[in-house]
Amino acid sequence: MSYLKPTQTLLSLNRKVMKAASSRSVRNFSTTLQLHNVDARRYIPRRAVLYVPGSDERKLKKIPSLSADCIVMDCEDGVALSKKEAARSMIRRILDSQEIDFTGKDCSVRFNSVDSGLCEDDMREILSGAHLPSTVHLPKVESPQHLEWFAEKLKSVVKTSTSSEKLRLIIFTESATSLLDLPAICRRGVELSKDFPFELDGVVFGSDDFCADIGATRTNEAKELSFARQYVLTVAKAFKLQAIDLVYIDYKDLDGLKVQSEEGAGMGFTGKQVIHPGQVSVVQAAFTPRPEKVEWAAGLVQAFEEHQKEGKGAFTYKGHMIDMPLLLQARNILQMASRT
Repeated sequence: MSYLKPTQTLLSLNRKVMKAASSRSVRNFSTTLQLHNVDARRYIPRRAVLYVPGSDERKLKKIPSLSADCIVMDCEDGVALSKKEAARSMIRRILDSQEIDFTGKDCSVRFNSVDSGLCEDDMREILSGAHLPSTVHLPKVESPQHLEWFAEKLKSVVKTSTSSEKLRLIIFTESATSLLDLPAICRRGVELSKDFPFELDGVVFGSDDFCADIGATRTNEAKELSFARQYVLTVAKAFKLQAIDLVYIDYKDLDGLKVQSEEGAGMGFTGKQVIHPGQVSVVQAAFTPRPEKVEWAAGLVQAFEEHQKEGKGAFTYKGHMIDMPLLLQARNILQMASRT
C-alpha cells in the first residue's frame, strides 16, 4: 500500500536541521520529547485548501493544472445526494489508477460526516485500495465519540501498510457544540493517533454551517465570527495542529478575499479554504512567508546547526531563547518558502 504525497522540496538548511535534530546533543533541550513526537512529523503546507466535487470528472481532470497546496476530492457538501455513490467510486478509481498527477499537492479526500450515515461507505470504498490519499477530511465532528467511531472503522478498513506514515486527518468544527467541545475533541484525536492508523494534523473552521447553527447573518467582513475564529485557532495551536480559516463566500470579490486572507494569516491561521480556482493565488500569496520571515528562519536554522557542531544545546538567537517549537516553526517556514 502506498500513499500519494506532495513533493518534498526542502531547502538544504532544512534538511540539515532534521539531521542535526536527531543528534545526541539535541537532548540538552528541555523539549526533546516534543521533537520525537510532534516535531518529527513531515509538514504538509496547506495554504489554500480547494474542494473539487468527486462526482465531476471534468473538474477532477483539471487537478494537475491547479496550484493549490491541498486538493480535496469531495464526497460531502459539493456532491448531491444522488451522486454520492458515483463520487466515491470515481475517487477510488483515480487513486487506484493514479491517472491524475498530484505532484506538489496534498492529495486529500473529504468524507461525509459520521452522523450522515454515509461515512462508513465512503471509507470502505476509498480506503480499501492499494493507493490511499495523503490526507482525509472529516466534517462536522461534534464530539470525541465521533473520532472514536472513525478510528475503529479506519482500523477495520485500512489494510496493513508498509508505509511508515499514517493517514493525516483534518477535522471540521461547524457548530456551537463542536466549538465548545473542541479541546476535548482534539485531545482525544491526539490520543487515538497513538494506536490507530491516522495522525490528527489540522482543524478547519466550517463557518457557514456554524452561522446557521447559531443564527448569525453571514457577512463578507465576518465580524459575527471573530470569537469563533480566534477560539478555533487557539485550540488548534495548543495541540500543535494546522488551523484552516473560513471560506470567503463572495468568490468574485478578490479584493475582499485578499483583506480577509491577510487578516487570517496575521491571526496565525496556516491556511484558508477556497471554493473557486480563481481564489487560490490570492490566498496562497497571503499565507506565504514574507522575505524577512524567511530570512529569520534561515538564520535560526543556521545558528542551530552551528551550535550543534559545537556540542551546545539551548541558545539565544536575536535576543530570544530558542527551543524546539521555534525550530519547528522555522523549518516549516522554509518548507513553505521553497514551494513559491
